[in-house]
Formats: sequence, structure tokens, C-alpha cells
Amino acid sequence: MFIAKVIGTVVATEKHEAYQGRKIMVVQPLDLQGNSHGNSILAIDEVSAGTGDTVLVLNEGSSARQIVNNDLAPLRAVIMGIVDHYGQEL
Repeated sequence: MFIAKVIGTVVATEKHEAYQGRKIMVVQPLDLQGNSHGNSILAIDEVSAGTGDTVLVLNEGSSARQIVNNDLAPLRAVIMGIVDHYGQEL
């Protein structure tokens, strides 16, 4: 799992049936200081996140397929939560 910022959405007129009725979001991984870290990826949105939201992303295919309840779905990453706050407590 990692923290990311939603930076956009994907619109597809033709897509695999496992994606029907689901939003596909572009997420940019963040480091703990909130800076971009690595390449952006696509993730299925399961929590109604929007562009600009900081989110928690599960990036492991088998677990992601369990979340959407489809063992054959061709997906790897799922947005699991919207992050209100994170950081080191003093």
C-alpha cells in the first residue's frame, strides 16, 4: 500500500467487463513529505475519490481482485481510502 494524490481520471468507451460501472483514476505516489515519488499508475476507485484527493492505494493484484469480488479481473491497484491526515506525531 502507498499514499498517492489523484491527478486525473480515465475515460474509456470500450473496456473490460470487470471495469463496467467503476471509475479509473490516475494516481501519483507520494513520499511522506507529500512530494511526488515514482511514476503515476491507474487504480480503480472504490471510495468515490476525486481529483486532488490524497488516497491510500492497494497495489497488489490478488488483493485488489478480492476487493472488487472478481478473481479474474485484470487489475492491480485499487483506491482503498481517502486520507484526511498523515505524518509523524510529535
